[in-house]
Amino acid sequence: MRERRKLFSLFSVIFLFSSTLADDVIMNKLAASLSPTPSDWSGSNHCKWTGVNCDSSGRVSSINLASKSLSGTLPTDLNHLTQLKTLSLQSNQISGALPSLANLTNLQEVYLNNNNFTSIPPSFLSALTSLQTLSISENPSLAPWSIPEDLAQSGSLVTFYASKASIVGSIPDFFDSFPNLQSLRLSYNNLTGTLPSSIAGSEIQNLWLNNQDMGLSGSIDVLQTMTQLSQVWLHANGFSGPIPDLSKCTSLFDLQLRDNRFTGVVPPSLTSLPLLVNVTLQNNKLQGPFPDFPTGLQVNLGTTNSFCNTKPGPCDSQVTALLEVAGALSYPLILAESWEGNDPCKGWSFITCQGSNVTVINFGKQKFTGTISPAIANLTSLRNLFLNDNNISGPIPDSLIGLSQLKALDVSNNNLTGKIPDFSSGVTLKTAGNPLLGINLTVGGGGNSGSDSNSTSASGNPSGKTNTNSGSTGMIAGTVIAVVVFMGVVAFVFYKCYTKKRLQKFGRVQSPPNGKEATKKGIVGTVNGYGGISELQSQSSGYNSDLQVFEGGNVAISFQVLRQVTDNFSEDNILGRGGFGVVYKGELLDGTQIAVKRMESGAMGTKGMNEFQAEIAVLTKVRHRHLVALLGFCTNGNERLLVYEYMPEGTLSQHLFDRNENGYPPLTWKQRVTIALDVARGVEYLHSLAQSSFIHRDLKPSNILLGDDMRAKVADFGLVKNAPDGKYSVETRLAGTFGYLAPEYAATGRVTTKVDVYAFGVVLMELITGRKALDETMPEDRSHLVTWFRRVLINKDNIGKAIDSTLNPDDETYGNICKVAELAGHCTAREPSQRPDMGHAVNILGPLVEQWKPSCHREEDSFSTDHMSLPQIMQRWQADEGTSTMVDDLYNSRTQSSIPAKPSGFPNTFDSLDCR
Repeated sequence: MRERRKLFSLFSVIFLFSSTLADDVIMNKLAASLSPTPSDWSGSNHCKWTGVNCDSSGRVSSINLASKSLSGTLPTDLNHLTQLKTLSLQSNQISGALPSLANLTNLQEVYLNNNNFTSIPPSFLSALTSLQTLSISENPSLAPWSIPEDLAQSGSLVTFYASKASIVGSIPDFFDSFPNLQSLRLSYNNLTGTLPSSIAGSEIQNLWLNNQDMGLSGSIDVLQTMTQLSQVWLHANGFSGPIPDLSKCTSLFDLQLRDNRFTGVVPPSLTSLPLLVNVTLQNNKLQGPFPDFPTGLQVNLGTTNSFCNTKPGPCDSQVTALLEVAGALSYPLILAESWEGNDPCKGWSFITCQGSNVTVINFGKQKFTGTISPAIANLTSLRNLFLNDNNISGPIPDSLIGLSQLKALDVSNNNLTGKIPDFSSGVTLKTAGNPLLGINLTVGGGGNSGSDSNSTSASGNPSGKTNTNSGSTGMIAGTVIAVVVFMGVVAFVFYKCYTKKRLQKFGRVQSPPNGKEATKKGIVGTVNGYGGISELQSQSSGYNSDLQVFEGGNVAISFQVLRQVTDNFSEDNILGRGGFGVVYKGELLDGTQIAVKRMESGAMGTKGMNEFQAEIAVLTKVRHRHLVALLGFCTNGNERLLVYEYMPEGTLSQHLFDRNENGYPPLTWKQRVTIALDVARGVEYLHSLAQSSFIHRDLKPSNILLGDDMRAKVADFGLVKNAPDGKYSVETRLAGTFGYLAPEYAATGRVTTKVDVYAFGVVLMELITGRKALDETMPEDRSHLVTWFRRVLINKDNIGKAIDSTLNPDDETYGNICKVAELAGHCTAREPSQRPDMGHAVNILGPLVEQWKPSCHREEDSFSTDHMSLPQIMQRWQADEGTSTMVDDLYNSRTQSSIPAKPSGFPNTFDSLDCR
């Protein structure tokens, strides 16, 4: 036995050595194929190369070469790095064929976006069973390829980005394979066909399918059941038919449907969705009443739609009836193109009038589908109705009997069913070519089962025998219907149970047993199977009226709890004051620390609950590793309170300017430039959201969400944080302090994203000099940091004298400081047009930080979000360095849910992942 163990150990060592040797070969090939080769990619120990991490056995676990200005190609046998978990090569100029990633069962994240790859092998995504994020967007040189069915093997997929990647063909119908998929981005490709039916049962929150070359087509009815949807971009396609009822999509805040072929009436639900802040409907052929959207909602209706009026209000009664008729036929485009205005007797195709009354509808031979609407009976002057030679199904409505002036009804050659109404003898009725129309059910062996529907009198009675067992027939029909309904219910229950088991298999958060309340010392909630809180109430019945419950899984906290944990909002617990109120430190009974922003009732004025609800929805959608998490909210009369995760190490200004009083050591340059990069990435993310136009409100202080004015979310709410060590709530104070005001804002109040760029430049100057933006203790010519620092930049030899004396930089660090100083100068240019975008700041600062520490880069594009909490990020980095064994269980159990996990400690109090 001992010999066997020795032999097994020997084989293990040999296998490990051979595997490590294989990694050496592949990494050397990779180094040789890239140009320029990273400067320190030499020597035999590839685990020490910049951007390369290895596990404890020396196997390569991650490769991060993002934004390195690299060209060249990738080795074809890259998938021999069998322990690879993360591959980050985004934002380079790498070209050639992509290597197959098949059978990399440990691979979790792939970032290949923004390169020049030319082709994708057929087995590219085979057997990637651990894959969670795949980003291959912005590769316009790729040869046409289709989404492979192999992707269905990646059951843990959360994010799939493949916009502008030359994808052709249809979208595979395999979305029941992805119980955790949240973001699907396939914009700017050449996808065709309809939306797959399986997408209706998915957990997708962000759906981007816009701008296909030829255009996706068909209806979008599958969206009706996707209750978790938050952002839908379907513009610039060929979708048609009516906009479906989206009343169940209560989390939807951005809906882009412009530049399609939608017809019909805008559903009332679209004007009452509680969180909707942006909708575009231009360049369609919508009809009916002018939609009455609420004030403050950004809407673009354009000029091509065919609403009956130019402002909200009912249409003419005949127009309303005809639109119902068209609706039963799924609003054919041919009708929408000519049915304009509020008078059907003025040029409406297929309609004939006498005076101002509709007398003839002629839809014959138009290939219409759908049913016959009972609303035809509202056209009381109708004489002739021609519906022949179409594909219309269902019954002939009994209401048509009431048309006293009806002379002719032709429904021949359709698929109509049911009995024929008893029309008067004065109506000429044609029903031939409807084999199931007028057939009666019989009971018994020898009874006549039907009659010739082609031989029908004006009374509607078949010429054959009538059914003498109508009562029994009705009973049979009722029984059949009951059985069908019962089987449908059974099938639905089975489906839900099956789905639940699949979700449990992939680690989705489960509900407490027997629906028990998830509660901990003052906060009570019943958690549903998707990790969202469906019912919340205060533990104290006396405060139930203070608690507001909104759909969407946001955590509502009673005012009593917040008053208790802040010691009745004690002055001793004040963390800071802003333009919207005071921020207090609080500590829950389980020891969890929180920051509570109590917005003053005067500042809020009469702002309604819908406004506050929309703001809560926005804050919970804005997720990024450099933004502080919103954990909950509360209303108390006119007061509104927001609860954020607490940054325990204070603010950046305390570390820079008040370190002696607080006992903080001086910040190193490495720490400072890392903070600057984090601020830049956080603000860039918010700017990208604003530029996508999905959130834009009036610029009145009570209404600010996001958009051009970032003060409320970056400065006033202090969202930006320093993620790598989690210490600083970075006070950018973009418009709250005189020293940060851009000239155009200080003089005219004009607010754009360039105001934030200016403020960011001031933050850079503070980090470089260790001086406050406005210091009245300094001489007048030095008190205003920007003015003084601009003079320093005139002669770069003076920069050394302006650097914070605690830095004491070496030559290399000094060179980096000069680069940041130059960036600060550009950011604070007097003219907004001369200031760079925040993306430029990220590009400048990124390489400076990456010189010191390899990190796991995520895609930092317009829609990038980080679905991990700060403690998870820290544990993951530790795991990459081989210092933690907890990460796999934590990461797999938490990040697979549809909502990001909470910060450490919150599971004891907020038992819902939605509070993150």
